[in-house]
Amino acid sequence: MSSPSAPLFGLSERARRLRADLLDFMDTQVYPAEAVYAEQMATAGDPHHHPAIIEELKDLARRRGLWNLFHPDPRWGAGLSNSEYAPLAEIMGRSPVLAPEACNCNAPDTGNMEVLSGFGTAEHHERWLRPLLAGTIRSAFAMTEPDVASSDPTNLKARLTRSADGYLLNGRKWFASGALHPNCQVLIVLATTDPDAAPHRRQSMAVVPVDAPGVRIVRNLPVFGYHDREGHAEISFTDVAVPPTDLLAGEGQGFAIGQARLGPGRIHHSMRAIGMAERALELLCRRALSRSTFGAPLAERENIRDWIADARIDIEKSRLLTMKAAWLMDTAGNKAARTEIAAIKVDAPAMGLRIVDRAIQVWGAAGVTDDVPLAMFWTHLRALRIADGPDEVHRRTIAKQELRKYSERT
Repeated sequence: MSSPSAPLFGLSERARRLRADLLDFMDTQVYPAEAVYAEQMATAGDPHHHPAIIEELKDLARRRGLWNLFHPDPRWGAGLSNSEYAPLAEIMGRSPVLAPEACNCNAPDTGNMEVLSGFGTAEHHERWLRPLLAGTIRSAFAMTEPDVASSDPTNLKARLTRSADGYLLNGRKWFASGALHPNCQVLIVLATTDPDAAPHRRQSMAVVPVDAPGVRIVRNLPVFGYHDREGHAEISFTDVAVPPTDLLAGEGQGFAIGQARLGPGRIHHSMRAIGMAERALELLCRRALSRSTFGAPLAERENIRDWIADARIDIEKSRLLTMKAAWLMDTAGNKAARTEIAAIKVDAPAMGLRIVDRAIQVWGAAGVTDDVPLAMFWTHLRALRIADGPDEVHRRTIAKQELRKYSERT
């Protein structure tokens, strides 16, 4: 199952060891657990059930040192650079339902842990961050709203208004991923504190317990008919009391914190998308070699060979762009890498969709069932073209940066 194609250039010896250990963990534990996971979920009959196999995998990963690999600060995680983490995130993306959570590297918790470690108080660290790092609780990020175009955060209508004891939170959010996980205990919410401030100073980010009075999970939102185990929740907030100390970094800092959070999150999504594409190509090749039509294996059909060749080229190009973005983040900072981050967020999901679609075609009717993970990959990748900012917003960012090169010369 393991692929040797992930880039090894520039990796530290420690990162190489972690990659080898993670590949072995995937082969010996994660892939075999996929059928167990499916059986436990089917038996439970609850789309948000937390199956025992997840906790078993988490225990194994923790004991092998494959834990909190995402966090660049050694106080909180593995202390890897973005370039070192990129191949590991890709490997975990090959089994996106199991591997990221098994290694405590799953969204939205990774971004929330980085926000709490970078902007939270000592109380936030003790109450929320340490349990998240230990994998004993889960979290959700509530930014997107149903009534406005949330890709422009200045549109957000949820309000944090001053009260005698701090703030009152009112409004609606949806697609709060993770909020229906049975272990979800805390939300990080972006809301407007001053609608008259400068556009990027209007919002603040608050830490809100999921069981706080006035918080109501309205419903789970299916994605292409699938109900993800962690859920995509619509949430209403009615006069939710928020102490001043639960505003991260103070009033007006929400946009800046969001940008700090979403940059690494976007590249992590892209890394995992490449992992899905890699596994889809493997499934395509194995099927093409094992199935025959009209007297010859599918692998001998020229169009199938073209698909395989194009897939390998596309994966390598996306991987190299991802590695460039990761390297820039490491050496020049996230802001300097914003064009590359935007580019890979557009490219990787679209690339993965093309390969998954062709793999489904080669698998025929079986490809659209749950017997293979291709249909699930397709829904995840298609949704990813909207999540964390739609393609069009990222293309806008790239174009603005490109035009700026020439407008500054005239």
